[in-house]
Amino acid sequence: MKYPMFLRFFFFSFLAVTLAKGETIADQTCGAESGVESYSIVDKEWQGEFFPGIPKIKYEGPSSKNPLAYKWYNAEELILGKKMKDWMRFSVAFWHTFRGNGADPFGAPTKSWPWEDGTNSLSMALKRMRANFEFLTKLGVEFWCFHDRDIAPDGKTLEESNTNLDAVVALAKQLQKETGIHPLWGTAQLFMHPRYMHGAATSPDVRVFAYAAAQVKKAVEVTHALGGENFVFWGGREGYQTLLNTDLKRELDHMAMFFKAAVNWKKAIGFNGTFLIEPKPQEPTKHQYDWDVATAAGFLQRYGLAEEFKLNVECNHATLAGHSCHHELELARILGMLGNIDANTGDEQTGWDTDEFLTDIPEATLVMLTVIKNGGLAPGGFNFDAKLRRESVDVEDLFIAHISGMDTLARGLRNAAKLLGDGALPKLVEKRYETFDSEIGAQIEKGEVSFQELENKVKEWGEPPLTSGKQELAEMIFNSYI
Repeated sequence: MKYPMFLRFFFFSFLAVTLAKGETIADQTCGAESGVESYSIVDKEWQGEFFPGIPKIKYEGPSSKNPLAYKWYNAEELILGKKMKDWMRFSVAFWHTFRGNGADPFGAPTKSWPWEDGTNSLSMALKRMRANFEFLTKLGVEFWCFHDRDIAPDGKTLEESNTNLDAVVALAKQLQKETGIHPLWGTAQLFMHPRYMHGAATSPDVRVFAYAAAQVKKAVEVTHALGGENFVFWGGREGYQTLLNTDLKRELDHMAMFFKAAVNWKKAIGFNGTFLIEPKPQEPTKHQYDWDVATAAGFLQRYGLAEEFKLNVECNHATLAGHSCHHELELARILGMLGNIDANTGDEQTGWDTDEFLTDIPEATLVMLTVIKNGGLAPGGFNFDAKLRRESVDVEDLFIAHISGMDTLARGLRNAAKLLGDGALPKLVEKRYETFDSEIGAQIEKGEVSFQELENKVKEWGEPPLTSGKQELAEMIFNSYI
């Protein structure tokens, strides 16, 4: 999960604050929940649709040449006894779709959507939220995801920021009631503002730690108020640039205490959504503490948090860590920690997080093999943490990109269902391990055999035969379903 780079220019100078004390739970609930509705200030000049000329996207089948139609994603179609939309649970990322402007470290913004007025005002934020729901409705998806600071402008104080957020959330609640759409997850943006340059939960400054806690507190509250099903922690600044000035143990301990406090607050306000950690190895820090699935899982287990969190796996982050997306997903699955997938991909020729829409059919098939084995992703889903290329500047490109990504994963689902249904690949894997189906193999898997007994077996059996791994056959079988 990344925030568009251009937004750093909109952030105000900050004031150090501390957490308010002595409030009851009722005092600290989301303002939008308690009736704060200032969204009426939304500008009146915008009339009609935000996306005129773009129809509601429909399924037309593989033979269609219409770029504004689904070829493989048929929401109501049953695959392995479950509707395709329930396998996918697609979500649109507000930050890339409505805050991305095409800027990069070497170039100015290239995108300015017709409804944008060039400001980061509250009025503009309300307008964007209306555009968001029109986009979601026309695309035919039921979920969206957000950072607190991309849907509402940061204020000069925490109180002002919260007031801005309450106004936008109040409008979002109204639009959700009208459409039936709600957040797959929300999150707090703890990496853009200068106050977080040394980290948030891992900052060496207790005042920054407190500010981050207050921001997450509010973000969890508004996610709860909006009916969000999950809440994500992505620690873009939770890491280090050098160990020479870092107390590694203290920072890890602080991060664990931060997560434990978040869990306590979640329970205190009655939020039943799933907490998710999103692993990433680096960028913007040189070393990020939730490097990959294995690292994040080990951290959660060490600090007694494994029962409170699952993982949000992003494919581009997997490749940055030196893994395939399939590897990270499978490891999360077998650990019982696969909670959500940020659907995107990177570019093999670059070494950074490019956040491209996934359009590779074989990779999508591998992804869906894991999802099927996992029985689906609910209450998680597929969030398109992906952005248009800098050179794609037409409004319709927003639709085309999401249609392409959704069709790719839908095609992967169809392929994976046929592959598993045929049984050839599962049988090949089963055969590789068939000696463990013997009596002694079963005893080994139960932990009931000593080294002495195994040495005796070696003397009885002699030298083990060489058996083929059949990798080429496995690849041939896989490719025959693409």
